Amino acid sequence: METKESKSIPLLTSYKMGPFNLSHRCSNRRLRIRVVVAPMTRQRAYGYIAQPQANYPDIPGIWTREQVEAWKPIVDAVHAKGGIFFCQIWHGGRVFNQDQPNGEAPVSSTDKPLTCNNIYGGQFTPPRRLRTEEIPAIVNDFRVAARNAMEAGFDGVEVHGAHGYLIDQFLKDKVNDRSDQYGGSLENRCRFAVEVVKAVVKEIGSDRVGIRLSPFADYMESGDSNPEALGLYMVQEMNKHGILYCHMVEPRMKLLEEMSECTESLTPMRKAFKGTFIVAGGYSREDGNKVVEEGGADLVGYGRTFLANPDLPRRFELDAPLNKYDRSTFYTSDPVVGYTDYPFLDNTDTSASC
Repeated sequence: METKESKSIPLLTSYKMGPFNLSHRCSNRRLRIRVVVAPMTRQRAYGYIAQPQANYPDIPGIWTREQVEAWKPIVDAVHAKGGIFFCQIWHGGRVFNQDQPNGEAPVSSTDKPLTCNNIYGGQFTPPRRLRTEEIPAIVNDFRVAARNAMEAGFDGVEVHGAHGYLIDQFLKDKVNDRSDQYGGSLENRCRFAVEVVKAVVKEIGSDRVGIRLSPFADYMESGDSNPEALGLYMVQEMNKHGILYCHMVEPRMKLLEEMSECTESLTPMRKAFKGTFIVAGGYSREDGNKVVEEGGADLVGYGRTFLANPDLPRRFELDAPLNKYDRSTFYTSDPVVGYTDYPFLDNTDTSASC
């Protein structure tokens, strides 16, 4: 394949995130990068057990001994290629469409049901509002998950506080209608998220913890009336706990899978946060280079684009054409189709993996 001559670009410059020097294996050399793989929902586990292709009904968990053991060879394989691997830990809250143990309803900050359909076209089960005294147990679940992730060999964890899942259901005033210390004011709505991060930091150390936030998004009917204030408050709280990174979703990604025109910016949060600042949300090679060059972010997360292009940093280096992702295969349970079958630039060289 003929490609443009490689040249240095902002996305392919060196960066050290805490103790981690970031790089990408490409044939017999390593590219220095500011490109990271964004966490993506995968539904390719069976019985909540991670599979080598590593999932709702088939999402891999990390709360049991069997799950921890299943993750170990997967983590080892990533480390064998020089990768840095963080485990995103999350709780779906009311965004759950399966029967719970003993037929219980899913839990949330609220008892308001989702009015949208799930990805299978069915309705979500109406949630049960968590009682105040139940919340510490949920915080502890995150702590245990973080401990299990480290035992499985992960380099750290990312607390998922975005996209309408449980933590986001507490953060956003469109959802959170509580009258206790976890609802009402901005400080109260953020209390659960802060308690989770504090517990995880205490368990595994601040240099092994990141958080993902989407203050501007309205995924799963989880919007906020003042997203900039929410985002700024959260990064200031994260500074108090010295976490490694903050992973923010761009304001233009207000709705799932759609980019919209907007005037809002992550700049106030970027300036306020003292750790590594990662941005994600519809980035191309061009605007990824721009945001790094202009100081808007330290790192750029690519999800769907990286999924379809396992040698994405190499393609960025050469400004080579990109494979198009197939959205219809995103949430299938097939171990290969739409997951590990996208071609490399040179199909004879499969070592250029992330």
